[in-house]
Amino acid sequence: MAAVLVVEDEAQVLVLAESYLEEHGHRTFSAANVEQALAIIDGPEQIDVLFTDIGLNDNLQAGLELAKEAVERRLGLKVLYATGQAVTDGMKALFVDGSAVLQKPYTVEQLLTSFTVYFEINHKGDGRARSRDR
Repeated sequence: MAAVLVVEDEAQVLVLAESYLEEHGHRTFSAANVEQALAIIDGPEQIDVLFTDIGLNDNLQAGLELAKEAVERRLGLKVLYATGQAVTDGMKALFVDGSAVLQKPYTVEQLLTSFTVYFEINHKGDGRARSRDR
């Protein structure tokens, strides 16, 4: 299981993502903007994965900037981006190393598969992969 910081400016999407993850045994923290997310990153809580929308609060690249700052502050942090935009080569060039992207709208299965495939993180009742951190 993982501790996940979910950063999403659309309240309904934030609640759904958190509930998907919590139902499958993950611990979640939430933020609606970059400032709130960085406050959590700088706090004492363990965070394994940053799951952030790329476009936040009318800034189409805020999630990319957040991820870059977050991995500098927390070495080993894994990043999963979400976006409803087309992912361009220019956008991919701004992704942090080892990150992955999930296209919106996504299903619970797609979200959980992203954790398993890209980060080798187990979910409650899922014996397919082992977390590198455990």
